[in-house]
Amino acid sequence: MVTRRQTFRLYPSKAQEKALLYARRLHCYLYNACLAHRETESKLHRRTVTYLEQQNLLPEFKQVWVEYAALHSQSLQATVKRVDFAYQRFFQGLSGRPKFKSIRRYSGWTYPAQSGWKVNSTGKHGTVTLNDLGITLKMRGQAKDWGTPTTLTIVYKPSQRQWYASFTVEVEVPEPKFGSQSDLRYESIVAYDLGTETALTLFDGTEFQEITNPRFTQKSEEQLRRLGKLKRRKRAPKRGVKASRRWKTIHKLESRLQAKVGRQRRDWQHKVTSEIARRYDKALRAAVGERGD
Repeated sequence: MVTRRQTFRLYPSKAQEKALLYARRLHCYLYNACLAHRETESKLHRRTVTYLEQQNLLPEFKQVWVEYAALHSQSLQATVKRVDFAYQRFFQGLSGRPKFKSIRRYSGWTYPAQSGWKVNSTGKHGTVTLNDLGITLKMRGQAKDWGTPTTLTIVYKPSQRQWYASFTVEVEVPEPKFGSQSDLRYESIVAYDLGTETALTLFDGTEFQEITNPRFTQKSEEQLRRLGKLKRRKRAPKRGVKASRRWKTIHKLESRLQAKVGRQRRDWQHKVTSEIARRYDKALRAAVGERGD
């Protein structure tokens, strides 16, 4: 068995989105509270707070802050674990010191077990139920591999104003289509080189093939430059100064355009790699067929 991550887009109603935003805000507050606890103990008492210590404090925390009593206990533990993971990366020198997160920069929360949610899907579209919030959300998407879902992460992207459900799924390892590795013929092998003028250059032993670079960023460069110029004319957010409404509007337009460019690039990469895999998979199938296997 191997673990794969599959993501679906959620389509909540207005009431459901309000519940999702409320839960996201509570998890953000818990993250900052755990961060403040660690920073305070480190500065005042020169003591390191562990994950188990903060996890054991959750029952008392929920008695004081009764809003958290309705949220799933394991999802709260996952948020505490996220703080511990950030500090572990900091101690290993892999990232900077953890900082407090605003609600705009807090993506979502995780259900590490199936007790907090239930999914009704065969890998294409379906619904997911969040037990602690008491809502059932419609989702759309198609998973490449589907099996037994184990964890669920709810993600919100402010620039797109969209919600996503990201599952980790245990799937069976697929069997090789055409026998062992020693059975492969060299006609089915392709070499590739990443370039700057061209995105890819392929060589299958007989001829070269160049795949042009679409340059999505350059195509949207003029619009991004115009929005950036308008954005600089407005009042930008500074310490103690609130951002103007026009600055926020232009900032959203710029974020949406950048998100669109990112989606175009990922879609192009997926199509190109799928076409290469499909093409040489056919060549391999033909080679195997010639031998009568």
